[in-house]
Amino acid sequence: MNASLPAEAVSALTEETIFVTQPYLSPLDDFIPYLREIWDSKVLTNGGPFHQRLEAALEEYLGVDHLALFSNGTLGLVTALQALRITGEVITTPYSFVATAHSLLWNGIKPVFVDVDPHTLNMDPRKIEAAITPQTTAILPVHCYGYPCDTEAIQKIADNYNLKVIYDAAHAFGVRTGGGSVLRHGDLSVLSFHATKIFNTFEGGAIICPDAKTKQRVNHLKNFGFVDETTVVAPGINGKMSEVNAAFGLLQLKNIDEALASRRDIASQYCALLSDVPGIRCLPACDSPIANRAYFPILVEDDFPCSRDALFERLRQHKIIVRRYFYPLISDFPMYRGLVSANPANLPVAADAARKVLCLPIYPGLSTANVERIVDIIKTY
Repeated sequence: MNASLPAEAVSALTEETIFVTQPYLSPLDDFIPYLREIWDSKVLTNGGPFHQRLEAALEEYLGVDHLALFSNGTLGLVTALQALRITGEVITTPYSFVATAHSLLWNGIKPVFVDVDPHTLNMDPRKIEAAITPQTTAILPVHCYGYPCDTEAIQKIADNYNLKVIYDAAHAFGVRTGGGSVLRHGDLSVLSFHATKIFNTFEGGAIICPDAKTKQRVNHLKNFGFVDETTVVAPGINGKMSEVNAAFGLLQLKNIDEALASRRDIASQYCALLSDVPGIRCLPACDSPIANRAYFPILVEDDFPCSRDALFERLRQHKIIVRRYFYPLISDFPMYRGLVSANPANLPVAADAARKVLCLPIYPGLSTANVERIVDIIKTY
């Protein structure tokens, strides 16, 4: 039946589908004892023993003192803004997943977008001061692709203008700079443990707090504002992580170093194989010893033989499911595009990156043969 098809189409029918990411899963048999312990205890949520053990284990692994688990990272962002009583306007990036800005709208806060740095695609500190108004109360940057923002420059601006800093650290699990964990920067940092992240708990997240008092307020807010059975001190939400998610996280944490090492190896392979491909640019940050290789983005420049979208479709024809992270920009969506700061003319670097970016598959278990297959398709367009 396939004889009448072009050779390329016949090949595509037999190729393995490769997704942009794939969750690392510890052996199922290793998870059964954790589940049995939950079944025996009958404790399913509300800060049970696995929840407490995972918080302690993550604090030790990440090198932080106060970590509050959440059912997902988005609720972590919403709660972080509540915990610091942020109002008015918040300066943020258009180059991120929509949850970054959505968390502001959920709190009745106006996002103010500024452009990104062309080398890292993180918020450009040089653009922040011009966006500050009397209504500005905070800065919400993103450690994009797991490469840290210029935290020193951002903090200096925040100190000068008495602003809070909340980092969307959804991509930044395990990232360390010279002075320790990148999560120690700012007033709060928010992690995501979604299934697509380097470290996952199926769904989950966390807020990194600077002190015990702040963590206590965060814990009140994620549990409806309850202090005890009859005392409610804030209009909180239900952001608690379940015992099943926490137990899974404890198991996942046992193998996280191997997962990170695998990502480093795959990123190095991509960098080497793509280094001489005209029109394909890898971000310098993606092969940095600092980055955790949460993603592997390339930019399809104008001198490549085809557009980014044409390459996107060609890869998908070969069952390579790449993603255009981040396209469109957050500022292009209907709920944001009316803002003055969302004007594309104010965001030329972000707009250019959104037009050119493709994130290639990267996850533990992606074979060298498949990395080479992906690069060959790019090279032979």
